[in-house]
Amino acid sequence: MNLSAEVLWWIAAGVLVAAELTSGSFYLLMLAMGMSAGALAAHAGLGQPVQFIAAALVGGGAVVLWRAKRKRNPGPAPGSPNRNVNLDIGSRIQVAQWQADGTARVQYRGTAWDVRYQGQGTPAAGEFTIRALDGNWLLVDR
Repeated sequence: MNLSAEVLWWIAAGVLVAAELTSGSFYLLMLAMGMSAGALAAHAGLGQPVQFIAAALVGGGAVVLWRAKRKRNPGPAPGSPNRNVNLDIGSRIQVAQWQADGTARVQYRGTAWDVRYQGQGTPAAGEFTIRALDGNWLLVDR
C-alpha cells in the first residue's frame, strides 16, 4: 500500500487533532493547521520542500501568534482572591481569640468558619478583613 503525500499530511493533521482532544492543548490544533497547509501544498502539486515550508510557516506562525495573543490578554485572576468570584472578599469579621499557629474559629454567615491570619506579626483579637478563600479557610488580615 503506497500512500500519497496528501494522504500522509491529512493523517498527520488528524493525529494532531485527536491528540488535542485527549490532552486539551490548543497548540496542537495550531500545528494541525500547519499539517493541513502541507496537505494543500501537496494537492497543488508543489514539491516536498515547499510542503514542509508551508506546514512550518502556517503551524509555527499560528503558534507564535496565539502565544502573543495570550501574553497580551492574560486570563482571569485566580478565584481565591477575586472579589468577582467570591463575594466574601472584603467583608469584615470579628475574631475573639487566636490560636498560637495563627488560626481561629469564627461565626460568619450563620456558620462556623476556620480563619487563617495572612498579615504581618502576631494577630490580636478584633476586626479583620477577608482577603481570600482557600477551600474552607478564610484568609484575613487587618
